[in-house]
Amino acid sequence: MNALVSKIIDAHGGLQQWRKFSSLRARLNQGGALWTLKGHPTTLSVTTVTVDLRREWASHSPFGPEAMLSSFEPGRVALSNADGEVLEELLDPRSTFAGHTLETPWNELQLAYFAGCAMWTYLNMPFLLAHEGVEAEELPDWSENGETWHRLKITFPADILSHSAVQTIYFDDAGLLKRHDYDVEIAGGTPGAHYISGYIDVQGIKIPTSRRIYPRQADGRSLPEPLVVSIELSDIVLT
Repeated sequence: MNALVSKIIDAHGGLQQWRKFSSLRARLNQGGALWTLKGHPTTLSVTTVTVDLRREWASHSPFGPEAMLSSFEPGRVALSNADGEVLEELLDPRSTFAGHTLETPWNELQLAYFAGCAMWTYLNMPFLLAHEGVEAEELPDWSENGETWHRLKITFPADILSHSAVQTIYFDDAGLLKRHDYDVEIAGGTPGAHYISGYIDVQGIKIPTSRRIYPRQADGRSLPEPLVVSIELSDIVLT
């Protein structure tokens, strides 16, 4: 494993501790301009998110005012009722975003796909870097708001579906993540700068509770507005 990857993972609690668990559940509060832009201003504003730590799967409950349950995996997304009855499903969901731009609205299944894919990535980082086939390349340091952060360019293998195959993580001297950049392929490749803060210790794992995502410019600098997505996590449990 890349030495810097090892440092980052160790700073967040280490692989040995992480591998004691198979799922993460948290109370989720979300805001930002994206949800209204996509036609779902309050569907996932307050919900509970659960992600698998060993395979790519995530769920939100309740999903919308009908209190549905979503199920995301790379090749399928579905919405079920409280009794577990599948109400809608979509196979090969990523293909349905072809030709989308940032302004293209999503249906509920597409929203479930995006939210599941995003939260699975966020809540499995940085331990996802230890996945077989993930490549890490050191980039020059980055200065922002009077701080200097180290950077790694991350390339995911084909069996991991995320916002984009190539992403960049920023971390401080202690190895804690500060920022995470990617291009949202299913929204026309929209570039995002994702800021990470509010670390707490949960069962021996360092987990950030606050995230803010802003537009990213061509020079790598973020714009102060609009706030694209805000994420607040609480009641985090590893099982």
